[in-house]
Amino acid sequence: MASRALEIGISIIPDTDSLERSRELVRVADEGGLAFVGVQDHPYQHHFFDTWSLIPTLLAETRRISFFTDVASLPLRPPAVMAKAAASLDVLSGGRFELGLGGGANPELIANFGGPRRTPGETVEAIDEAIDVIRLLWSDERSVSYAGKHYQLNDARPGPRPAHPIGIWLGAFKPRMIRLVGRKADGWLPSLGVLTRAEMRAGNQQIDDAAEKAGRDPSSIRRLLNVQGLIGNEAPPRRAELPVGYLAGEPLAGPAEWWIETITGFMEDGFDTIIFWPVDRSPEQVERLISDVLPQLAANRAS
Repeated sequence: MASRALEIGISIIPDTDSLERSRELVRVADEGGLAFVGVQDHPYQHHFFDTWSLIPTLLAETRRISFFTDVASLPLRPPAVMAKAAASLDVLSGGRFELGLGGGANPELIANFGGPRRTPGETVEAIDEAIDVIRLLWSDERSVSYAGKHYQLNDARPGPRPAHPIGIWLGAFKPRMIRLVGRKADGWLPSLGVLTRAEMRAGNQQIDDAAEKAGRDPSSIRRLLNVQGLIGNEAPPRRAELPVGYLAGEPLAGPAEWWIETITGFMEDGFDTIIFWPVDRSPEQVERLISDVLPQLAANRAS
């Protein structure tokens, strides 16, 4: 069972053809009291906005909701520059930015876009180093240096300081990366459909074991889950009917009562934060989440 209070957010697709729809989803989420908006980061997709340009635009149009990269593509984002961008967004928004970080889901497209072609082992090494680099550049030190295999700093000057302790949440799916979450990261951000529920339960245990081995409190590590689906009695679209940008696997679908039971199950699997990807990208889906699902989840949690 998740130990921290349940939080709910949504994720949007940064499609250039649906900007106003995305803005409306974010507005409803902000006004309805949701915790987070995630925005995926695939710079090589020609029909996507740049995520690090879209997020500040949406931050300026909202009041309280936090945003995160779901997840930032490390091979195409130098970690030192990413650290400065993240800290700047956090300061400018009053502490409303978190950093989801990944090793890159499409190696060929990343290489085609000018990024490095890394082996799985090198990908884990690079993320491990990037976490160190980012945290050094969020520190109070006057200058910092770092000598890694993939990243180096030489008398680099940190600043600005983030407005709050920004979480580094890893989009991790393989055991070595999952163990890195437990050793060093602030959160785990997998996706249902890429991993089965059995694999996610096993991943949470691997994180707990790695954290304890590193002398960390496992409960300090946030467990987030991306879930694509539809709230209601309508039939969900088939995988082939979904636009580019959705997760692997078929979307979940059911009425509000079914979602309450399903999210409760995810909490029992160890997750404390659910990120809903509405396959019907209409404000009504977010409104149903806020009005029909969240109140009962809160009541169940309190009882």
